[in-house]
Amino acid sequence: MSSATMTAPADKKSHSLALMAGILLVGLHVAIGLLTLVWLPYDPTAMAGGRLEGPSLLHWLGTDRLGRDLFTQMMIGSRIALIVGVGAVAIGAVIGVTLGLLAAFASKWLDDALAATLDILIAFPTLLIAMLVVAASDTANLWSAIVALGIALSAIVARLTRILAKRVLVMDYITAARTSGSSWPKIVAIHILPNIWPTLSVNFALQFGLAVIAEASLSYLGLGAPPPNASWGRILQEAQGTVYTAPLGAIAPGIALVSLAIGVNLLADGLRDAIDPTRRAR
Repeated sequence: MSSATMTAPADKKSHSLALMAGILLVGLHVAIGLLTLVWLPYDPTAMAGGRLEGPSLLHWLGTDRLGRDLFTQMMIGSRIALIVGVGAVAIGAVIGVTLGLLAAFASKWLDDALAATLDILIAFPTLLIAMLVVAASDTANLWSAIVALGIALSAIVARLTRILAKRVLVMDYITAARTSGSSWPKIVAIHILPNIWPTLSVNFALQFGLAVIAEASLSYLGLGAPPPNASWGRILQEAQGTVYTAPLGAIAPGIALVSLAIGVNLLADGLRDAIDPTRRAR
């Protein structure tokens, strides 16, 4: 038996474990986010205890500098992270897929112009573009942060869509569909989108994690969800002054951010292995 044959079951098992770990981590945050819609331990704005109390039976993660329950703040942070991730990815998908398809069908000079513009936008950090969009709006709030992140992420989606769509357009079945009299909208709906969607879905999962981290960075800088919204970034910003006396206030949101980002990346890797037949064969 060859070494490649022996290692194949081990690789398959490791991919399955990674996918399961991603589902568990992301599922935990989704469950907590949904739970906040019906139940919270304390009112998020109430001073439920003393200032900077340690963990106890009443306050599992202690309290912050204003006496608010930190576990309640963390639960709300999960909900905000999910809203930001889903909203930013949805906006980025709509804008990016539309622009990518237009570039794929455009004439050569227009395609080159769009491709160059997308490359320039991608060269700028996502957080910087989001900061510029938020700063250009009248007020910094959660929805402006979501729109800003969606616009920032759309360039990456558009570039990937353009590349994938161009690969599909040269296939023989596209030529056959055009010969049979199918319109371009019908070809896009029946042939192009179903073929590029698996790869795009993996990219959307990665964009989700990027959006969550970017929103936390915006909130840390004061450009994200304003108080009393308990974004993980804002919790980190408020805890930086008491990190030595009450380190849990900074450790807890940091762990939450890392766990969600890792979970989303593991989930994306698992989806890629499940979708790509060549990776399954290897």
